[in-house]
Amino acid sequence: MAMTRCDDCGREISDKALACPGCGAAAPNAMQLLEYRSKRTLCGLPLVHVVWGPSLDWRTGRVRAAKGIIAVGPVAVGVLAVGGLAFGAVSFGGLALGLAAVGGMAVALGLAVGGMALGLVAVGGCAVGYYAIGGGAFGVHVLSGARQDAVLLDFFKRLSGG
Repeated sequence: MAMTRCDDCGREISDKALACPGCGAAAPNAMQLLEYRSKRTLCGLPLVHVVWGPSLDWRTGRVRAAKGIIAVGPVAVGVLAVGGLAFGAVSFGGLALGLAAVGGMAVALGLAVGGMALGLVAVGGCAVGYYAIGGGAFGVHVLSGARQDAVLLDFFKRLSGG
């Protein structure tokens, strides 16, 4: 097992350790837990909050979430949220939930776009919604390989000016 030396206290620590057992400082090889929070706030939330690094804080065992008007991180909660797990009015992420959502799995009250999309208007590989567009689409008005709803076709014709 390889050993390294702690930059703070000089104690030898394993290269697999996340922190020095002597002083608790982050190990030289550990992924750093970085964070940026703007000083400017709106309604008590920072205007921008960015969390970089693993979603679990190895020091406390708690999930590290970015919370702000604009939130970016492994877990993001905000008006505009971008992250692996994103909750916001407008959200982008692996799992995105909000009024409008874009992601691997998107769940929205309005527009949802993703591999799996669930919303009033859903667009995706598998789309479920009142208006659903996709490879496998399920809803009241559907555009898919198997079914083309006249209401949606007419809507797109008018939208394109045709």
